[in-house]
Amino acid sequence: VEAGVTRMQLNQHLNGTGLFFPIDPGADATLGGMAATRASGTNAVRYGTMRENVMGLTVVLADGRVIHTGGRARKSSAGYDLTRLFVGSEGTLGIITEITLRLYPQPEAVSAAVCAFPSVDAAVRTVIQTIQLGVPIARCELLDALTIKAVNRVSKLGLREAPMLFCEFHGTAASVAEQAQTVQEIAKELGGMDFEWATKTEDRTRLWQARYEAYPACRQLRPGNRAFSTDVCVPISRLAECIAESNKDIAKASMPVALFGHVGDGNFHLVVIIDPNNPADLDEAEALNQRVVMRALKMGGTCTGEHGIGYGKLDFLDAEHGDAVSVMSAIKQALDPHNLLNPGKVIRV
Repeated sequence: VEAGVTRMQLNQHLNGTGLFFPIDPGADATLGGMAATRASGTNAVRYGTMRENVMGLTVVLADGRVIHTGGRARKSSAGYDLTRLFVGSEGTLGIITEITLRLYPQPEAVSAAVCAFPSVDAAVRTVIQTIQLGVPIARCELLDALTIKAVNRVSKLGLREAPMLFCEFHGTAASVAEQAQTVQEIAKELGGMDFEWATKTEDRTRLWQARYEAYPACRQLRPGNRAFSTDVCVPISRLAECIAESNKDIAKASMPVALFGHVGDGNFHLVVIIDPNNPADLDEAEALNQRVVMRALKMGGTCTGEHGIGYGKLDFLDAEHGDAVSVMSAIKQALDPHNLLNPGKVIRV
């Protein structure tokens, strides 16, 4: 595909072929942008991120050369893996013009499930046990009680205002039913309530409505304010601990802070609702973000699961990768010695 094609355009083009492209960052993003930012989203727990699903690239370098990386072969040990170098480089090393993508068969059946929990910890432990049992879950999203309250207020859904998991399963009709039953049994042992699952498209959409509307609904917790988002990812074995410690920070915050994210792969977000005209709000949000990020790094995680480095996380990149950042800088200098491409992003020059 060419870089300006969006993921929804691609899937519309694939309609009727029995194939689809699964990476869904939420917005109808361009595939070139998704490759440049190493996008992921709700399906990453099963299908991976753009890193796993870009097989090759056409890239224009800063000096005008056009190169082709990777290819359609399932494996290769020929030279450096330049495809992975450009995927996630945020436009700082070259301009992506074409992408060769990995596609997947459309699942025979899809089922969705939602379940409320007495605590965030119980919900997270359900996720951990599900992953450790090898259940091939396609999506697994967590919304905390404040997020559910916000969605109820905006969309009048009438959900129990408690932490909730939203799951999706892909496979045969028998396998998705078995997967849903397994997750229900795990959830029940950990206090899960109101378990509901559905296979029809319209019923699945209804069950997922709260997750789709979480971010805009949270912005209405303080009308006229802005959302400041964090984005960390930790090994699934440390997820419960990381979220529990982050909830202690949330309890001390002076403004609303919602927690939700793609917990099936250890990635979660805090959405801090701040008054952009109040410097104290911004300072508090930035301090909260720093605590969450440094906690994730100490647990073997990353400062950004999917939002990237850009300008705002340059210091965190240093904290995460140390001397390796100088190697990244050398690569930037070699490919873009005049700092023409997205200057100031990812690497300080």
